Amino acid sequence: MAKKEDFSRSTAAMFLTLTDEQRDEIKGGAENTDPTNRVMQARISEIDDFPEHPFHVVVDDAMNEMVESVKQFGVLSPAIVRRKEDGRYELVSGHRRKLAATLAGLETMPLIVRDLSRDEVIIAMVDANLQRETILPSEKALAFKMKLDAMKRQGQRTDLTSDPLGRKSKGQESVEIIGDATGDSRNQVRRYIRLTELIPQILQMVDDGKIAMRPAVELSYMPAEQQRALLEEMVMEDNTPSHVQAIKMRKFAEEGRLDDNVIHSILQEEKPNQIEQFKIPRDRISKFFAPDTSPQKIESDIIKGLELLARQRERNRDAR
Repeated sequence: MAKKEDFSRSTAAMFLTLTDEQRDEIKGGAENTDPTNRVMQARISEIDDFPEHPFHVVVDDAMNEMVESVKQFGVLSPAIVRRKEDGRYELVSGHRRKLAATLAGLETMPLIVRDLSRDEVIIAMVDANLQRETILPSEKALAFKMKLDAMKRQGQRTDLTSDPLGRKSKGQESVEIIGDATGDSRNQVRRYIRLTELIPQILQMVDDGKIAMRPAVELSYMPAEQQRALLEEMVMEDNTPSHVQAIKMRKFAEEGRLDDNVIHSILQEEKPNQIEQFKIPRDRISKFFAPDTSPQKIESDIIKGLELLARQRERNRDAR
C-alpha cells in the first residue's frame, strides 16, 4: 500500500511540474477527440531528430535524473512530431525526452502527430525550447536566426504589421516578436543573431564565458579569415579582447588594415580592469590640501611629491 501511495505522490508531483500545454496533451489522449491532439505510441527507432536542431541535448546530471524518472514512470509528456514523406516521424519538441527514453531502454514513447510545414516546425520548436531555464548564447543565436528566417519565408514582412492570417501584430518588428518569448529587446535579439556570423571556435568561447556578448558582436563583423587569425593570437597569448579592443579590430577590418601585427598590438593593450587601483582615504591626506582641492589636483600633487622623494633618496644614496 505504501509503495502505491509513494508512486501516486511522485506521479502527481511530476505532473505538477509540467506546463499547462503538456498536461492538456496528456489528458487529451483519453478525453480529446480532436485527431490533432490524440496521443499515440510509436517506436523510438522511427522518430528522427529535427535536422540542424540548435539546442544541445547532452547527458548531464539533469538528463540522468530524467532517465531515472522515465524508468519509473515512463514518458509523461508526449513528444510533438510531424510525419515525413517516407512514413517516419520528425521531432518538433521532445528531443530530451527521446534521449531519456532511449537511455532508459524504452522501445516506444508517446507522441502527438501534427500536420506542420517545415517553417511551422522551426517556429514551434524554437518557441518550445526557449522556455528552458538554461540556454547557451549559441543556442539562442541559432534559434533566433532560424525563427527569423522561417518567419520571412512564410511571407511575413520584416516590419511584420500583420501575420499570415491577417491579424495585426501591433506594429511590431519581427525581432520584437521573437524577443517576446524570452523577454529580450529587439536590439538584444539582433545581437544574438549577429553571433551566428562568428566562426565556431569563437562562438564556443562565448558559450564558455571567455568572451562577453558586446565584444563578440563586434568581432562578428570581421571576415572569417581575420577571426581565425584573432583566434590563433588569443590561444597563443591566453588573452581575449575587451569591448573597446573589439571595436578597434572591427574598425581596422572595415578599413582593410587589420593584419596579424595589428591584432597582436591591440590585444597587448592594457585593459581598464587590468590596471591596479590604489586608493587613499580622503581623511588621511585632507590636512595637506585645501578643502576645495579637486581629486585631480590631489593626485597630481601626490605624484609630484613622490617624484621629489624618489630624487631625494637617490641623492642620499649617492652621497654615501
